[in-house]
Formats: sequence, C-alpha cells, structure tokens
Amino acid sequence: MQNPPKFTTLGCRLNAYETEAMKDLAAQAGMEGAVIVNTCAVTAEAVRKARQEIRKLRRDNPDAQIIVTGCAAQTEPQTFAAMAEVDRVIGNTEKMQAGTWTRLAAETGPDFIGQTERVAVDDIMSVTETAGHLIDGFGTRSRAYVQVQNGCDHRCTFCIIPYGRGNSRSVPAGVVVDQIKRLVDKGFNEVVLTGVDLTSWGADLPAAPRLGDLVMRILKLVPDLPRLRISSIDSIEVDENLMAAIATEPRLMPHLHLSLQHGDDMILKRMKRRHLRDDAIRFAQEAIRLRPDMTFGADIIAGFPTETEEMFENSLRLVEDCSLTWLHVFPYSPRQGTPAARMPAVDGRAIKERAARLRAAGDARVQRHLAAQIGNTHRVLMENPHMGRTEQFTEVTFAAPQTEGQIVTAVITGLDAHQLTAITP
Repeated sequence: MQNPPKFTTLGCRLNAYETEAMKDLAAQAGMEGAVIVNTCAVTAEAVRKARQEIRKLRRDNPDAQIIVTGCAAQTEPQTFAAMAEVDRVIGNTEKMQAGTWTRLAAETGPDFIGQTERVAVDDIMSVTETAGHLIDGFGTRSRAYVQVQNGCDHRCTFCIIPYGRGNSRSVPAGVVVDQIKRLVDKGFNEVVLTGVDLTSWGADLPAAPRLGDLVMRILKLVPDLPRLRISSIDSIEVDENLMAAIATEPRLMPHLHLSLQHGDDMILKRMKRRHLRDDAIRFAQEAIRLRPDMTFGADIIAGFPTETEEMFENSLRLVEDCSLTWLHVFPYSPRQGTPAARMPAVDGRAIKERAARLRAAGDARVQRHLAAQIGNTHRVLMENPHMGRTEQFTEVTFAAPQTEGQIVTAVITGLDAHQLTAITP
C-alpha cells in the first residue's frame, strides 16, 4: 500500500486494541490516505481533547479524508459531524465491520464524490455479540492483549461508557483459547485479558460461565503460556474459581487492578456502585491471604458530587485498608448526560487538593513497595533491552541489556523514582 491510513488513538487500552483491528480491516479493504481518530468519551475533557486533536490533524493533513470513530463518536455523533474538519463519523459497532472499511476505501480514491451518508452510528444497545478480533501481537513483543468482553450492563451515575460501548457481550471461551494458543506459538510470554467490565464475562453465554472459569480453562488448555494477567476487575463480581486461581495458579500474575472508585458507603451508593467499603476491604484481605505477593492498582475518584471532607477521608484511608499500590486518581469532572452531573458539585479547588492528597498517598505506597523488593529475586518479563516488569507489574531497569520478550531472573539491587534496578545473577 503506497499511502496507508494514519490512526490516532485516544483513551483506554481497549481502544488501542481496536485500533489494531481497524488497521487490519483497513489494509484488507485496500484503504489509502485517510486519517482515522479513535476517540474516548470517559470525561468531557476527553471529548474536548478529541476535537482539539482533530483540528490539529486537519492542519497537518489538509487533503486527507478524516474519519472519527470511538466512544465519543458513538455518544455524540453530531458534535463531530458538525466539525468542518470531519468527513465521516462511524460508530463503535461499525468500526469493527469489514464492510465499513470496504465502503470507506471506495470513497478515498479518485472517484470519491462524497455521496455516502456522512454519519454511520447505529444504536449500540441493539448489539448482542462481540467478535473475537484476532489481533496476534498487539502490545509489546513480550506482552499481548486479548479482548474477551465489551460493553457494560451497569449504570454508574458518573459514567457515559455504556452508551458508547453498549451492553455487556462476551467472546466465547473457545475463541479466546484458540487466540492465546496462536499468541504463544508466536513467542509471546504474557497475555492480558481485557474488556470494559471484565468480571461480567460469560453472563450472556450458554450456561453463564464466570471469569474464573475462563482463567482456569486458559491455564489448563494452554500449558505453554508462562504468564496470564487480567486487567481491571470489579471485586464484588469475583467468583470462586477466580479466587481459586489466585490461590493455586502461579502463572496467573499477582497483580489486580480494582475498580473501587470511592471509599465511603454513601458516595458509593450515589455512584450506584455494587459494593460497599467493607466489601472492598474483605476482598483485598482475602486475595492477599491466598497470594501473599498480590499487589493492587485501583481507580479512585476525588471530589464526587456531595463528597464531604469526612467522606473523602474514607477514600484516603482505603489506600491503606486495601493495601493499594498503583493508584489511578481521577479528579471528578461532570459528564453531560449522566445523573451525577445534576448532583450538587464540590468546589473545584477542593477537588484538586483532594486528588493531590490521594496521589501523594499512592506515591508513598509505591515507595514502600519498591523498598520492600530490594534484595529479592524476581522473574522479569523484558519489554525492551533495558526495562521489564515483575509479576506484580513493577518496572525494573537493567544497566546491562537483556533479550526483549524473554523472562529473566533478576536480583533487585535498588530503586530509582518509580522503578526498581536489578542485575541478572
């Protein structure tokens, strides 16, 4: 292809995964010369950044066809259709269909006359299946990501994502296992299962299997896979088999990212979360009891509407109570179209200050975690010749180059900012 399309990805890991699928679909369709923007809708700021990026891309590519897709295109198609810089807006379902790219490819050549409908965004809630988009190699040469689920059946009051992704749909276990086998055959030493609401996997499949069933099946049927990792989970939905895997399967990595969002029961109820504070603490304590080297990341929102200082303190204490290490702190910003946007807002300065305090607590936990590793031996998966990650997802740097994609035994010698330093024995 002389002039392949250019892709820009905004937002989450799943968007990045789907961009890789779109690249394959566009190549198969023979599409040339276009610029495709895969947008995020998680906050109003994300939509603003998408519009800003589109304007920049038009300045840099004055003659290209600009196509906008992703969650923001799905939730606000007319916002982007109204931009003079945009030629086409396609929805989250349409972007994963080969026929979409075949039609778009026909529009990019010399015969393009712009007669196709400018906006192609269907009702995402009508979608009932998620295809297993077989991306054999997304990520680094060492780690590959496999989408096993899409959409969300829950309606948290701060979140617009279900309206961009639709209801929960699962990729059948057999399709997932076959893809992971191919990835292992290609030399990948770690696979990450990803989705929008990962712990809801299986509810829409025959016999309603659970995520733990999928994890156990992968580990049993792909014995040559060295490391299996799962991305963000909702701890209240964790099933017995997943807890059993945590306890008994060393190839399941001891790192879980928890969708907690807050540490105060009243705020959790106003968010329409399905867990309370004690549920989160119980899960974290049990996971550590079953797997003493378990580490946690977590999403926490600072300054949710009606949050008092006392309520915020409950979130702050959750960092210690749940032994959280890797915090993703989100200062609350209202998302138009969500119930939370109509709730009494917290002062912006207080939101900023509370977010900073949460980040400081997270940084302190990271430093404690790093210091505790000095002198220990870890198995490190190399992402490039000088940096890899432990099983707990901690970054480790090496002065001497290592083989990218390999798992090396390393002795931790020190720490530098948010990274460990190591040597191979």
